[in-house]
Amino acid sequence: MAEADDGDVDDLKAANARELHQTVREEGEGELRRPFAALFWSGLAAGLAINTSLIAEAALHRDLPDAPWRHLVVALGYPMGFLIVILGRMQLFTESTVTAMLPVVTSPSRWAAARTLRLWAIVLGANLVGTMIAAALIDAGMLGDDALRTAALEVSERILELGAWDTFLNAIPAGFLIATLAWLLPNARDQAFWVILAVTYVVAVAGFSHSVVGSDEAFLLLFAGRTGIAQTAFSLIAPAVLGNLVGGAGLFAVLAHAQVRSDADHGEG
Repeated sequence: MAEADDGDVDDLKAANARELHQTVREEGEGELRRPFAALFWSGLAAGLAINTSLIAEAALHRDLPDAPWRHLVVALGYPMGFLIVILGRMQLFTESTVTAMLPVVTSPSRWAAARTLRLWAIVLGANLVGTMIAAALIDAGMLGDDALRTAALEVSERILELGAWDTFLNAIPAGFLIATLAWLLPNARDQAFWVILAVTYVVAVAGFSHSVVGSDEAFLLLFAGRTGIAQTAFSLIAPAVLGNLVGGAGLFAVLAHAQVRSDADHGEG
C-alpha cells in the first residue's frame, strides 16, 4: 500500500512538473513571437526600473552606520528593482533565458533558435540602454543628492573586485537563481512578492554578478571616471552576460527540461 502511495505521489509530481514546463514553454513561445517594438520598449522600461535596486541600496548604505552587518541590510534594497520589473511584467534579460530556451530544447528548429537569439539581443540591448540612461541621471545628480550619488558609487565599486573570468564564474549562480523565478512564479502567484524578494536577496547578499543590475553599476562607474570603456564593456558587463546565460539557459533551462523529458520517457516505458 505504501509503495502504491509513493507511486501516486511520484506520478503527481511528474504531472505537476509537466504542467509547469508547458506553462513556461508557452510563455516563452509567446515572447518569441512578440514584435520588435514591444520587446524593446518593455526591455527599456525594465532597464530603467531595475535602477531602483541601486538607488535603494545606495540610500540604505548612505544612512546606515559603517558596521559589520551593514551589507546584510543594504542587500535588502537589491530586490526592489526586480519586484517592480517582474511584477510589472517588464522584459528582463536574465528572466528570459529560461522562458526563451525551453521552446528551443523542446522542439529544436532553426526558427526557434533564431527567434531566441533575436529575443535575447533585443531585450539585453534595451535593458542596457535603460541602465545607461539611469546611471547617467545618477551621475548628473538628477536622481537623488550628492550623498546618494557618492553612496551609489561606493556600492557599485564592489564589482571592480573581480576580474573578467571571476565575474563570469560569479554570474553563473546569479543566472541560475534568477531563471528559477520564471519556473517558480506560475505556481506561486499569491506569494510572488516573497519569492522574488527571497531569491534576489540571496543573489545580493552572496555578491553574485547580475548582468543588468551590474551594468547599471558599471555605467555609473564609467560616467564618474572610475573605469574606461573597454573595462566596462569587456571586464564588467560582457562576462556577467555570458555567465548569466550559462547559468540560466545552459544549466537551469536544460536541467528543467531534462527532468520533464525523463519523466515522460519513463511514463512511456
